[in-house]
Amino acid sequence: MDFPQKQNLDEHKKIHTLERPCECNQCGTSFPYKGNLDKHMRIHTGEKPHKCDQCGKSFAQKGNLKVHMNIHTGEKPYACDQCGKSFTHKGNLIVHKKIHTGEKPYACDQCGKCFIQKVPFNDHMKIHSGEKPYACDQCGKSFAQKRNLNEHMKVHTGEKPFTCDQCGKRFTHKGNLNEHMKIHTGEKPYACEQCGKCFIHKTSLNEHITIHTGEKPHTCAQCGKSYAQKGGLKEHMKIHTGEKPYTCDQCGKSFRKSGVFKVHLLSHSRERLYSCDQCGKKFFRADFLKDHLKVHTKEKPYVCSLCGKSFSQMGTLKLHQKRHSGVKDHVCSKCGKAFFTDGALKVHRTVHTRETPYKCSHCDKSFKRSEYLRIHERIHTGEKPYHCPTCGKSYTHFSSLTAHKKTHMSEMIE
Repeated sequence: MDFPQKQNLDEHKKIHTLERPCECNQCGTSFPYKGNLDKHMRIHTGEKPHKCDQCGKSFAQKGNLKVHMNIHTGEKPYACDQCGKSFTHKGNLIVHKKIHTGEKPYACDQCGKCFIQKVPFNDHMKIHSGEKPYACDQCGKSFAQKRNLNEHMKVHTGEKPFTCDQCGKRFTHKGNLNEHMKIHTGEKPYACEQCGKCFIHKTSLNEHITIHTGEKPHTCAQCGKSYAQKGGLKEHMKIHTGEKPYTCDQCGKSFRKSGVFKVHLLSHSRERLYSCDQCGKKFFRADFLKDHLKVHTKEKPYVCSLCGKSFSQMGTLKLHQKRHSGVKDHVCSKCGKAFFTDGALKVHRTVHTRETPYKCSHCDKSFKRSEYLRIHERIHTGEKPYHCPTCGKSYTHFSSLTAHKKTHMSEMIE
């Protein structure tokens, strides 16, 4: 190899002599050239002069910025000659090739796990030692592996370099983008072995499996109620905290659950198009009407597995089953008395407030409970919904019908 100047030749000879005269005064690492030392010092000073003009991420070295740009351009110049898979970084290709050779020279002497590279092996060993040397300078959270810290830092920077080319949604991690793409492709690779239902995410499958196993690993520390899914426990905790994050901007009513809130919004935005042809009651949705019709047909498809009692609606069955469990998770903040349902707690609160919110539209009388008002209003409307099957006589109250039926029984005895 020819060199135009003797100085360049002298510098080159250091490669063969392994001479490293340029030493870092902070960590002791040595380099053959001053230029290498200058670049290294940026690690200690935090200097990152090379900035990406697309996402704003900065780098200490120009070469790292150049490699980073492949994320935005989609360029993958390093291709595997065995399977054709392409990579953004040359190092990733080198690691990938070991998949074909099966080479994993680094073995953990504690758990036997093997690694292709020494760096992941060293990181793995920190799991056994409990060492977490990589600390976030913004929130103090520590990590065993540097790549986990790098991923965590995106939380603070807000960096989302991975963009979906179909809908434009951006992601912090490439893995999240890959999972998101399944929405567009319709891919559902995780199938339940028991019922065949398929899922986009493995975590969704794992949660689904608890339906078959009956497992409820998420337990409330306050009342002991357990849930199959973490989201169920999270929703339940709002009962204890009193949190109702969903507020209607039209009437001010607040709700604990998103689904109930969405149904409520229909009362403001949508006509009650679905009408019962037997009693005239109207509903926002066809499925609500379908459930209501079971009242008239006497159909009770929901059966309690503990006592065999049947119900026309699933919600009523769930409330019934709570009585078997004995869980009273609706607690009065004034006296500590507990109830099975939120409705029962609301009625109880009127004992403390002496509130009678249900007012009669015909007179000045008001009531603690809606059913009391409904019964009272029959005085004004003349409605008599309880009919004697023997003589056809009608009554305002069910108790009056019950008393009347006894007269027929006594007649039969005589």
